[in-house]
Amino acid sequence: MKILAFDTSMKAMSVALVEEEILIAEKTINIKRDHSVGLMPAIEALLNEVRWQPSELDRIVVAKGPGSYTGIRIAVTVAKTLAWTLNCELVGISSLEALAASSVYPPHTLVVPLFNARRRNVYAGLYHQEAAGKLTAVASDSHRSIEELLADLAQFDEPITFVGEDVPEFWEAIQAVLGERAQFDERHRQVVSAYYLARLGAESPVEEVPLFVPEYLKLAEAEENWLQDHGDMRDDQYVKKIKHMD
Repeated sequence: MKILAFDTSMKAMSVALVEEEILIAEKTINIKRDHSVGLMPAIEALLNEVRWQPSELDRIVVAKGPGSYTGIRIAVTVAKTLAWTLNCELVGISSLEALAASSVYPPHTLVVPLFNARRRNVYAGLYHQEAAGKLTAVASDSHRSIEELLADLAQFDEPITFVGEDVPEFWEAIQAVLGERAQFDERHRQVVSAYYLARLGAESPVEEVPLFVPEYLKLAEAEENWLQDHGDMRDDQYVKKIKHMD
């Protein structure tokens, strides 16, 4: 099976071509840039480099969030467009799971992939590294304050490994609550690898392309502000307001 996988959930962009779990080509850029401009050229360049035709692709695997609202929307839109146009399978994978899966940890370790969601909030997952090298989700991905996350993590007894390039921003708070149980190893990959994203996607259920949507875990800031200003408006009033504006 030939897989195209890509992630633009956060600052980094990663694109990979994988065939039968073998990495054929991968490109990762970890600088702030406009993913809407760079993603399709990166995909096209990799396909040309390995001399694959787009029609040869069997599956598209995309990191579906959480993360940057704009980045997720770009990746999911491109993934759905390609899957629909090429008539190939589409799989969405948690961006946090993909980040956690991009490194290997000691057995029986709790792994917490983390993205900065601003204002002392984070997107975080919680995974357990099994002895066989497989990650198992302990809880659903969440959007919450760093204080709420750490309060939950304090209930666990085992070592906890944090992963993600945003972890240093919260490291002081993490150590204050978890002490020596908290670990952050810079040798671990701190951004998503599209190769490992593809490997996760090879074993995951296929999505219905028209119904597939991102997992933002929170509203966009503009939507939150609108709801604050119109929180007492009923659904029928909202529809009338939109019609009036049109």
